[in-house]
Amino acid sequence: MNPIERALGILLLLTGGKLIPATVLAERFQVSLRTIYRDIDRLIALGVPVDAERGAEGGYRLASGYLQPPVALTRNETAALLAAMAMVRASRMVPLAADLASAEQKLLASLPKGVHGLFKDAERIVGIEPIPPDIFHSGTKAEPSGDWQKALDGFMAGILDGKRVRFEHVNPSRKTVKAHDVEPRGVMFDRDHWYLAGRCVDTDLVKVYRADRVRGLEISGLFFRPDKDFSIQSLLGGTWLSRAMRRWEQQEEIAKILITSRQAQKLSTDWYYRHAVFTPAEEGKVLISIPSTEPARILPLVRWLGPGAELIGPDGLRRELAQELAELTALYGAGPPLERSA
Repeated sequence: MNPIERALGILLLLTGGKLIPATVLAERFQVSLRTIYRDIDRLIALGVPVDAERGAEGGYRLASGYLQPPVALTRNETAALLAAMAMVRASRMVPLAADLASAEQKLLASLPKGVHGLFKDAERIVGIEPIPPDIFHSGTKAEPSGDWQKALDGFMAGILDGKRVRFEHVNPSRKTVKAHDVEPRGVMFDRDHWYLAGRCVDTDLVKVYRADRVRGLEISGLFFRPDKDFSIQSLLGGTWLSRAMRRWEQQEEIAKILITSRQAQKLSTDWYYRHAVFTPAEEGKVLISIPSTEPARILPLVRWLGPGAELIGPDGLRRELAQELAELTALYGAGPPLERSA
């Protein structure tokens, strides 16, 4: 019996679910214990999940669920799965992308040949329009990168292995880079970005990190006990952003804009500004407080709101806006543009 035949025989024996000692395998195949150990190592290197337990009653067995019966999907079920995978691919970055590709190949191999054509013609059958860039909100565009994919894959591996992760997080507004030690909890997708949610070891708070701003993520050797009460659903609906804005209010300079009640109603539907602080003011107006003084964020907002919106502070932004409006007044106050001759 050659090594390949013996490895296949061992694989079939381990599918029963019971622990089989190495001595039993050695006797069954008439080889030494050292040979059995090499055969087991060879199976593990090929990706076969062999569980090993030490001790007098220990041995080897195949992880439950590794060998599955053939998948029997109807044509409609196959088409539904194809549409779902097309939606996943529409994202510019996917967690465990390489594993998704290999899983797709395995699924394709297990399906009847009659439905292979559906998967092979996926791009011809199902089209997903990519999410357009959000021009109104600054800093929402990010190009795919190796760091982004590494962050997603490493964070997912940390969740699956129950291990902490370490990484550096880039804050573009403050132009700072800070190290974090995190117990990963979950991931979520929002407006063409992936976000990583986990317990920050230093602050003991569940924080959310934008994956494309994570650098050098590594899985540490420290295990943690998963929080069974946590659900990523608790952070959806903008809950994570609302919590983050409350923290930012303690750390950042605040921009204040006095707006009409109608403008406040419009902003209350915006994915970002609806989580700012809205305070009733005199004459039925509303004061909105935003934890940012970036000109690229605040000035476009005031311009978009238009008449009725007054930038109260900070003074530097107010002067910058006044200069811009003065230039616009000079341009439009000169009258209509001269018609050009043909």
